[in-house]
Amino acid sequence: MTSAQLGEGQEERKAPEFADTGAAGEGYRRTLGARQIQMIAIGGAIGTGLFLGAGRAIAQAGPSLVLAYAVAGLVIFFIMRALGELLMYRPVSGSFSAYAREFVGPFAGFATGWTYWLFWVVTGITEVTAAAQYMTYWFAAPQWLSALVFTVVLYGANLISVKLFAEMEFWFSMVKVTAIVGMILICAGILTLGFSDAGDTASVTRLWADGGFFPHGVAGTLTTLQIVMFAFLAVELVGVTAGESKDPATVLPRAINTVPWRIAVFYVGALVMILSVVPWTTFSPGVSPFVEAFRTMGLGLGAGIVNFVVLTAALSSCNSGMYSTGRMLRDLARNGQGPRGFIRLTRGGTPLAGTTFSAALMLVGVWINYRWPGDAFTYVVSFATVSGMWAWIMILVCQLRYRRLADRALLPRSSFRAPGAPYTSLFALAFLAVVVVMMGLDAETRIALYCAPVWAALLGVSYRVLRARDPANRAFAKG
Repeated sequence: MTSAQLGEGQEERKAPEFADTGAAGEGYRRTLGARQIQMIAIGGAIGTGLFLGAGRAIAQAGPSLVLAYAVAGLVIFFIMRALGELLMYRPVSGSFSAYAREFVGPFAGFATGWTYWLFWVVTGITEVTAAAQYMTYWFAAPQWLSALVFTVVLYGANLISVKLFAEMEFWFSMVKVTAIVGMILICAGILTLGFSDAGDTASVTRLWADGGFFPHGVAGTLTTLQIVMFAFLAVELVGVTAGESKDPATVLPRAINTVPWRIAVFYVGALVMILSVVPWTTFSPGVSPFVEAFRTMGLGLGAGIVNFVVLTAALSSCNSGMYSTGRMLRDLARNGQGPRGFIRLTRGGTPLAGTTFSAALMLVGVWINYRWPGDAFTYVVSFATVSGMWAWIMILVCQLRYRRLADRALLPRSSFRAPGAPYTSLFALAFLAVVVVMMGLDAETRIALYCAPVWAALLGVSYRVLRARDPANRAFAKG
């Protein structure tokens, strides 16, 4: 029986039917330490959405993009605290899929697991696409060739061990953090000391001097919400690491509580500085605002360095995608909702079959780069945003249902309760609904909403077929 089926009159709560017991129950090794989890959490929110996608968003919204990131960042914090409450109730690597199975029903777990897997496959394509674009800064090589090389190299790196993956992510994230902090300090120096080509005109008044704070109106700002939310996708990755964290009860809350200052510094702070030094009209879609800012300031070497950093950020995100897809497929397989071949782990504790399958599909990104090199990023970003937001929606729904049960003493209370819930969770759900509506109004992003029903229909048919083949399997029990 799932939590969704519990009634108010029940006095006793049995252990969840699909409950895992962490590393012991899942077969993983708890090798991820506090230092690594913290940097995975920090680095997960710093990727292509900020370094490349912000260029298009600035062109659409101007300086008001700063406000969009601030409001969206608050929503992300509500989502992460909802996730944190669930993680402290039961920390498992299946995370969103496991909670959906328990609090909504078997089909919800099935749909969430496969959709989150799809999100990371599509995101991997996005990041490889971005990395291939960054390479054109130095080389005239075809985008599809760079995408192919990056996909193969990252796949090989993921097969070695979980600890090596975490160590790579630690240093990838360190590079990204150092670069953004350095850029903020350089911009602050320009604003106060006036050096560089932009020194004479650099001023915080640029935030409202060139057409106002809302140069394209509030509507222009709202149209950027899809890009803004894509930039925050992957912050929930810390939930997938729960089953391999050495001390989840201590490490995960600390990582989640860093969300506000991460957003304040790396998104709001960085954009305020850039837009104060360089006119927002300078930026254009498809070009990293960080690279363009240094180029405009006459710091050519700095532009090259930043381009290397954003290349690292894209590869880091793709690397995280390969990590999470293998684990999500294994969680589905362990619960009878995926091919059993995905269950087996290597001696190093990595799900080889799931990672290999996911990496093979990421090679679709090579074809996308070959077929539509100019539009590839916009297409895949749109679909990644829709599939990624589904995980956020399920996190919020599961947290609301868990909180009701915990408040009735039908479940143990989490040691890390979401502040302001259920109102903050309901607000976050409403905000995500607005994002979906805005995507439907944009011709370029509307394609993702066309694809979503097709994916939902495919999931529904697959679920029914699997349940018909094995009706005794509790993973397909009727709710």
